[in-house]
Amino acid sequence: MDFNMKKLASDAGVFFSRAVQFTEEKLGQAEKTELDAHFENLLAKADCTKNWTEKILHQTEVLLQPNPSVRVEEFLYEKLDRKVPSRVTNGELLAQYMVEAANDFGPGTPYGKTLLKVGETQKRLGGAERDFMHSASINFLNPLRSFLEGDWRTISKERRILENRRLDLDACKARLKKAKAAEAKASAEHELRVAQTDFDRQAEVTRLLLEGISSTHVNHLRCLHEFVESQTTYYAQGYQYMLDLQKQLGSSRGEIFPGTFVGNAGSTSPPPATTSPTTVAATIPVVPTVGRAPNPATAVEGALNLNDVKPPASGTRKARVLYDYEAADSRELALLADEMITVYSLPGMDPDWLIGERGNQKGKVPVTYLELLS
Repeated sequence: MDFNMKKLASDAGVFFSRAVQFTEEKLGQAEKTELDAHFENLLAKADCTKNWTEKILHQTEVLLQPNPSVRVEEFLYEKLDRKVPSRVTNGELLAQYMVEAANDFGPGTPYGKTLLKVGETQKRLGGAERDFMHSASINFLNPLRSFLEGDWRTISKERRILENRRLDLDACKARLKKAKAAEAKASAEHELRVAQTDFDRQAEVTRLLLEGISSTHVNHLRCLHEFVESQTTYYAQGYQYMLDLQKQLGSSRGEIFPGTFVGNAGSTSPPPATTSPTTVAATIPVVPTVGRAPNPATAVEGALNLNDVKPPASGTRKARVLYDYEAADSRELALLADEMITVYSLPGMDPDWLIGERGNQKGKVPVTYLELLS
């Protein structure tokens, strides 16, 4: 009991001495031992690494799981060292609803068949999303958490010890200056030597840990590459799944809507335009026809024979190409971004398409790849 009381009194004395030294430094009444410039740079680099790692970790968690309630629940499971329950992704849930709706509407109906096809694709997209989230968590999030909860905590602990050693050192320097008697000076000099040794030893330990931040950057760089690979795989799978779905829907569209041209069923879908196809088509000059109005289906068939298509004498429009487009067949016109072409429409033509001309070349072009000019 007596030993514990002595230790408690000693610790209280040390704490009081540090508090006095810290207060006098803040008031400008005491000198402070400064660290060298290299050490200060290491401290700044460590703090910067910690701050940005926290921000990147948090935002990546938001990217992978936008629902904050689910994130909190997963955090609690992790802290309790319990397995996080498996959840269906939004794509898988949408697939489930579509399949159930198709069964209610009739899987043999056109709408039911399409719901089944889209639902199957959504299920595959949901599975790809699940794989991406798992891979990103293992290869990217876990290493970042490991740094913050492991290496950074060790660095912070050693930095606090170093700060206490510095306060002890400066307090000893102050006592030496105030000492008058020879015996007091000798005692103060001995305490100063011990404090200096402790400070130097702790400074070296902290320096080694801070220099390890460079290795942390190398490890995080490798993890970042793995994250990008996982994300690339995820988006590539999603793109391929949607292309497959588009081909399936394109092949059946002509059966459901016989008056609709589906020549681009095997091509990639055009990017969304700022103007709806119907509105754009309404502003495009139409080649005038002589006699009675033709049947829309007949007009479309005629439009496919590009050698017989003649542009109107007036009323054509210029258009700037927004994106590169690769023609799916000889009836379409390949496009290059930023080039200028002449466009016009034909009676009964699919509003998603126009006739484009570039010199002696002529063919169908998708509206959503164009910026129509006045």
